[in-house]
Amino acid sequence: MKSKYCIVCLCASLSVFAYRSTAQAPADQAQQLASHLQKAQEALQQKRPDLAIPEFEAAIALDPNNPQTQGNLGVLLFFQGKFSEAIPHLHAALVQQPGLAKLQGLLGIAELRTSNQEAARTDLEAAFPSIPDKKFKVEVGLELIGLDTQNNDLEKALPILTALRAEDPANPEILYAAYRTYTDLSSESSLALALAAPDSAQMHQLLAHEEIKEGNANAAVSEYRKAIAIDPHLPGVHFELAELLNSSSESPLKNQAIQEYQAALAASPNNEKAERRLAEIDALKGNTAKASEEFRKAIELQPGDADAKVGLAKLLSDSRQIDEAMSLLADAVQLEPTNAMAHYRLALLYRQKGKTNAFKQEMDSYQKLKDEKARLRTAYKDLLIKPGEVSENKDGK
Repeated sequence: MKSKYCIVCLCASLSVFAYRSTAQAPADQAQQLASHLQKAQEALQQKRPDLAIPEFEAAIALDPNNPQTQGNLGVLLFFQGKFSEAIPHLHAALVQQPGLAKLQGLLGIAELRTSNQEAARTDLEAAFPSIPDKKFKVEVGLELIGLDTQNNDLEKALPILTALRAEDPANPEILYAAYRTYTDLSSESSLALALAAPDSAQMHQLLAHEEIKEGNANAAVSEYRKAIAIDPHLPGVHFELAELLNSSSESPLKNQAIQEYQAALAASPNNEKAERRLAEIDALKGNTAKASEEFRKAIELQPGDADAKVGLAKLLSDSRQIDEAMSLLADAVQLEPTNAMAHYRLALLYRQKGKTNAFKQEMDSYQKLKDEKARLRTAYKDLLIKPGEVSENKDGK
């Protein structure tokens, strides 16, 4: 049986387990050991593990207490798919020389393949933090997540997922495992909430989220309003409803969005996102003085909000306060290099200042980000559901 662990682990393990002769062994026994191990190494160089295995077995018959030989034989048997035969040799090597994380990882996988889940979990969990090789660490982590998923112990998988994403953030196997785990956790939590409190404000808030996922904006508004009727102080509910109402093209609903943003601020005066949204709405209405005050408040609450700095910079540049606007946009680009609008507005100001090279650099950045956004939109068009228009004459009224 071929294994995807083979290249990484076989080479690494054999480099660790170079033979060291036993001083206490008789001269003829040491000579026989050396002969068998030499033949085993020659077979491996010829890529003939089938010839190396009997040589290692012969060496172990002469010296069963050598962890290097036990480990090498266990590794070769593992990659031959002979997991039951590999386990005692891998285990013996670890008993004789503890702390060999790669071997313990292989032992855990072999135990998993032979349906010994309890032993497999023990060995995989012990090996995982200490495995230096990224590829093998990912494989061991994914095996652990598979165990947790199979046993419906999803929360136990979360720290493993966090470690794996830090180790290899662009790995599609890890990203898919994260998607499945969080999706399953979401479903499990939804069911638990439905059983425990089917008529609670939290349940209606959850149902609103589900309606949004399905593109049913008006139904979502209705669920949010039910949640608020039950508990007007439910965390996050006013801001979430405001976001949905603000997406409408109908003025009355946009006005209702303002009321909900204000309610969100009343419930939590440090709600920086609500403050910024009110600033954006006032800016669109031409209430520049009020919008500027709100943007400054938002920045005070959250200095790392690049969008608030871009919004305030736009107002400042319109009133010819170019230097402060440029400073804010430069900060925004540093805080969020992928903010296309920050690059675009900074480019316009550089052009006003006659800084041709800086203008070209920022415009190039803007264009690249714009093209990337279009590419991602195309890639995700079949996955993302855009909520429908909120309308006054439906459930959202």
